[in-house]
Amino acid sequence: MMGNVACAEGAIAAGCEFTAGYPITPATEVANRLAERLPQVGGAFFQMEDEISAIAAVIGASWAGRKSMTVTSGPGISLMLENIGFGIGVETPCVIVNVQRGAPTTGMPTVGVQGDMVQAKRGSHGDYEIIALCPSSPQEMFDHTIIAFNYAERYRTPVFILSDAFVGHMREEVIIPEPEEIKTEYRKIPEPGTDPQKIKGFLDEDVAPMPIFGRGFKAHVTSSCHDEYGKRNLIDISALDNFIRKLSNKILKHKEEIILVERDYEGAEIVLVSYGAVARATAMAAAQARKDGIPVGTLRLITVWPFPGEEIEKMARQAKHVIVLENNLGQIYPYIKAEAAHYAEVSFLPPRLVGEIQDPEDILRKIREVSK
Repeated sequence: MMGNVACAEGAIAAGCEFTAGYPITPATEVANRLAERLPQVGGAFFQMEDEISAIAAVIGASWAGRKSMTVTSGPGISLMLENIGFGIGVETPCVIVNVQRGAPTTGMPTVGVQGDMVQAKRGSHGDYEIIALCPSSPQEMFDHTIIAFNYAERYRTPVFILSDAFVGHMREEVIIPEPEEIKTEYRKIPEPGTDPQKIKGFLDEDVAPMPIFGRGFKAHVTSSCHDEYGKRNLIDISALDNFIRKLSNKILKHKEEIILVERDYEGAEIVLVSYGAVARATAMAAAQARKDGIPVGTLRLITVWPFPGEEIEKMARQAKHVIVLENNLGQIYPYIKAEAAHYAEVSFLPPRLVGEIQDPEDILRKIREVSK
């Protein structure tokens, strides 16, 4: 199955009921599949006039109680960012799939690049936390989409899936479990009959119940600074501090439950750190290096945001040299270096050509160079 198709099937399995999007390479196959499949399961797919309206529709559908998602590529994310920030600020569960391509501007649509990694975390204005997963295979496009929906519902926040054209267009076997074997989560809502004036529907570090429209609840959903009841406060600095900290701590307090990594570095002196499609080449190079007698391990970042700084530090304390591999000019490298450089040497191995995943032989040459 193509990775993009697996993503769509993962959304269906997770209980997605609404998708809005606009065609863009290399993400369109996700939308095409959902346009076909959602009506079969009682859901709806809307092709909107642009990406701005797509994310707005997704936020609206979520506030009407639907599990919702959109899918696009980097240029579409750029257009969505104002509403993504709004979704974060008003605590709206939804999934945003970014099948990354060559950029900036409209770039090269058919080439996979991990070019939007920091955009997901820093693209909107202000201080905030985001959750982002990086699948490395069609199987993970299915599995991670389910995880993304569960995180979105559990923490009432937009969640990114940061794929790319390599993973999205790759075809591999995908095992789809029986429906009863798939764990799906749903957001908390206030107790029925709760006085609408007494619903604390926002700013709880343990996640407030969501007063969904049409279910008998009332809520003031405002992009402005607000309190636990949704009431605006544009005067008190303490209200702004509470607003920003509670939104961030809602994610940071639960980092241990959110962060996923794949570790294989026990006893290694050299550790390769990567994510997404690049991790496939990394694993191959590490396996060959071990056959050659070089103690090499790997650390794959599955959850890139919130950033797994503690995991990086733990790994670096055991290693002598850390090699970071990305299909870009080093977007996550500074974050890794900041956590690891106190304990180990840290270097970056860029691709020969941006848009071309590192050849395992190139990685092996780098390993031999630093092992001398």
